[in-house]
Amino acid sequence: METSDFVIGQRWVSHSDTGLGLGIVTEVSGRRVTLGFPAADEERTYAIDNAPLSRIVFQVGEEIETFDGNTYTVRDVDDIGGVLMYHAADADGGLHDISEVKLSGTLNFSAPHQRLFAGQFDRNGAFRLRYATFQHLDRLRGSRAQGLIGARTQHLPHQIYIAHEVARRHAPRVLLADEVGLGKTIEAGLILHYQLHTGRARRVLVVVPDSLIHQWLVEMLRRFNLRFSIIDQARYDALKEDEDDIDALVNHIFGDEYSENPFESEQLVLCSLDFLTRHPGAREHVLAAPWDLMVVDEAHHLAWEPESPSPEYALVEALAERTRGLLLLTATPEQVGMASHFARLRLLDPARFHDLDAFRQEEAQYEALNAVVRRLLVEEPVRAEDREALRDWLGDELDALEQEADPRRAIVDALLDRHGTGRVLFRNTRAAIQGFPERRARPVPLPCPPLYDGCRTGLPGLSPEQDLEPEQWLAEDPRVAWLERTLKQLRPAKVVVICAHASTAMALEHYLQLRAGIRSAAFHEHLNLVERDRAAAYFADHEQGAQALICSEIGSEGRNFQFAHHLVLFDLPENPDLLEQRIGRLDRIGQTETIQIHIPYLEGTSQEVQYRWFQDGLGAFEESCAVGVAVMAAVRETWQQALAGDTGALASLIEASAHETRRLKAMLQNGRDALIELNSCRREVADGLIATIEEEEAGARVRDYMLQAFDILGVDVEEHGDHSDVLRPGEQYQAGHVEGLPDDGLTVTWSRTEALEREDLAFMSWEHPMVTGVMDSVTSSGLGKAALASLSVKALPPGTLLLEALFTVHCPAPESLQLTRYLPVSPLRLVVDMQGKELSKALPHERLNELCANIRRRTAQAIVPKIRPQVDTLVGHAERLAAPHLEPLKAQALARVEAMFLPEIRRLEALRQVNPAIRESEIDFFRDQLAAAREAIGHASLALEGIRVIVTA
Repeated sequence: METSDFVIGQRWVSHSDTGLGLGIVTEVSGRRVTLGFPAADEERTYAIDNAPLSRIVFQVGEEIETFDGNTYTVRDVDDIGGVLMYHAADADGGLHDISEVKLSGTLNFSAPHQRLFAGQFDRNGAFRLRYATFQHLDRLRGSRAQGLIGARTQHLPHQIYIAHEVARRHAPRVLLADEVGLGKTIEAGLILHYQLHTGRARRVLVVVPDSLIHQWLVEMLRRFNLRFSIIDQARYDALKEDEDDIDALVNHIFGDEYSENPFESEQLVLCSLDFLTRHPGAREHVLAAPWDLMVVDEAHHLAWEPESPSPEYALVEALAERTRGLLLLTATPEQVGMASHFARLRLLDPARFHDLDAFRQEEAQYEALNAVVRRLLVEEPVRAEDREALRDWLGDELDALEQEADPRRAIVDALLDRHGTGRVLFRNTRAAIQGFPERRARPVPLPCPPLYDGCRTGLPGLSPEQDLEPEQWLAEDPRVAWLERTLKQLRPAKVVVICAHASTAMALEHYLQLRAGIRSAAFHEHLNLVERDRAAAYFADHEQGAQALICSEIGSEGRNFQFAHHLVLFDLPENPDLLEQRIGRLDRIGQTETIQIHIPYLEGTSQEVQYRWFQDGLGAFEESCAVGVAVMAAVRETWQQALAGDTGALASLIEASAHETRRLKAMLQNGRDALIELNSCRREVADGLIATIEEEEAGARVRDYMLQAFDILGVDVEEHGDHSDVLRPGEQYQAGHVEGLPDDGLTVTWSRTEALEREDLAFMSWEHPMVTGVMDSVTSSGLGKAALASLSVKALPPGTLLLEALFTVHCPAPESLQLTRYLPVSPLRLVVDMQGKELSKALPHERLNELCANIRRRTAQAIVPKIRPQVDTLVGHAERLAAPHLEPLKAQALARVEAMFLPEIRRLEALRQVNPAIRESEIDFFRDQLAAAREAIGHASLALEGIRVIVTA
């Protein structure tokens, strides 16, 4: 370039060091030029002949920013003695003359051609990654399975259906009441994942009993990649320790409202209900914090009477009033009484469920409805009296429904929409879902050694080893020798051993490993999460892994070991629900064999009493017992007497328990709501969703995409197994684009099957935070926005320029509108030549990728200034050719939006006339969404998202 090219006051950028920002020419002397870089507070001098500098010229329509922070839109540009004068408009339309001297030094070059001219261009791989990212986002955001792909869970129809049905509602308020073993926690996690992934919720509070804090923490992290923060007394103690003297003085003078609210410092919070009710400060803080969605587990423990709600119920009620969405979880919605069931529903919708007597009358009416529905599903033809009842419920609509291809299904669907609690209560039963394995109890009575003479009875008799040294009881307790023999006999079968206390588990594992030579692993609360993962992975390894996993009670929480078929209950828990949780680690849908439950117990002790009660009174070993806790409440006094050694009380306990178990089970069976069960798992909908998810996972698309991204972003990939890899930061690692990659690397699997067996491996799906983080980073940054490539083909003479341009529909709108589901984000791709001819069909993207080669950076930097006028022309051609595509895209998007919202609005408006469980606020939400979507689509425009300039050689 000539000396005359540089004029004091001009703005240039260094493409060898773009971090300097926008430079200003301060001196031109002989063959040298000096630039100041205000943003970096540096000055650089360059040889004019080979200065790595690019002239910055903003075009009409582009935004500029001045050093005082004001932003303007360029309307015209004049060259005055080599220095540019921009005629630009402010936000109110006022015109200003702005010399380029006044431009900010920290300007961000967002337009692709701006980046190219500023030397901020990438290699071909980054451009390909950008195009692939938009294509994948378009497919995923329009998928029915969006939000359901990323969970480390089996594809169980009832869980997928409930998650999809509930999660896509505005501020869902429902009661999840599946029976034990059907996965309410997973259903809640799927709903949370969907709501958070799609932006419908941002702040979530999960309230659980103390005993379930760890289970929820593990489940949410391992299955859904949701990192909850526990807020408890320890958190408050740490805050108090961190508070300095000034903070204390401020609080003393101005009051606690100036102190930190720990519930507002986290987005995802896990908390104990007991802690919230005991700690007045925590109660005030949690009520003061805003929440989008709250989950309450074990909701049946919230005691309520019309005039005297318990403190726990009152707190949850206060939180429910302040929270948009609410999920209540309980396996026993009605078995503790209709008043208690009504109390749960009151929390969900106090306007709808406001009067207990009215609710009793309403429920009584549905008994007749249920009887008709059950007959309708199995009898042919329909009884005359049933058809008369259907006419009363459905009116003239019955005639149209009878003309459907499947009239019975159509009639049932119509009744479902009108059913009283059908929209707020979801309940699946083991009988309805099926697919569960058989359970076989294998009791082993053993003589009680003299060692335990002082602790045979009462609660201590359930775990008599607790007060003795391990060396002593390991040598004399017959259960230990029996366990060693049994494991050797069962070898190589995997065996889960569960006992009540960590100390027992640790001693047993130590004994088996070092003295008996049996490969085993311990799993208890004194291990951290990483150590527990390693133990579980060692147990899951079928070749070199442990034969036995020795767990404390914590082993019955949060982990599934259904690849094992043998369970040893080294002792028995006090609570029937804990027994069900223990067995539930193996008794899952998908278990392929009969579960063998080995029960060694000491004769003449509390262990024998507990075995007899569980087996003969509750039948809890070989069948799931959903009524165990309710039975325990009814016979507690007799149970305590039997534990204390009263043999007469034992006979009475078994008789009374068996009678109460039969009564409660019959009541539950007779009270089963056929409509609710049907509405809790519509199999055809669930199967369609599962097929969509599995189709997405069938190929290697996510792995192929991420390997492409890792190559660009400097992540080294080492093969670990058939479906797994080890990821490590490489020499060119770009940490800002990759979320959650530790310095020492991460082992990942791309297979759902392997992820379910190996919880120590990260499950990489399209919805894993690392994948979504890379995609968000690519689309929101300049990565791949501009690229320069060479092309050698005989048909084109050397020096020919082509432009591959990528456009997307730009539609500023709140994320909660989810307009990306209707507006395509897949780029509109155009290839143009200097004559303005469109060549995209002749030169498909993949074909260009094969033909194009990278240009050395020094050569590219020399080429760019020389081809700037031609590139401006090519961009103009591309924008002209793209413009006619906008209106059809907007019309298509508007049609999709209206097809989604209008039928749902009309349906809900009609149903609200007959089903008050449908809230007016829900209908208003859809109306508002439709209006906002229409307005946003009306303002949509095409944005140039990427260019690849191709120079033929």
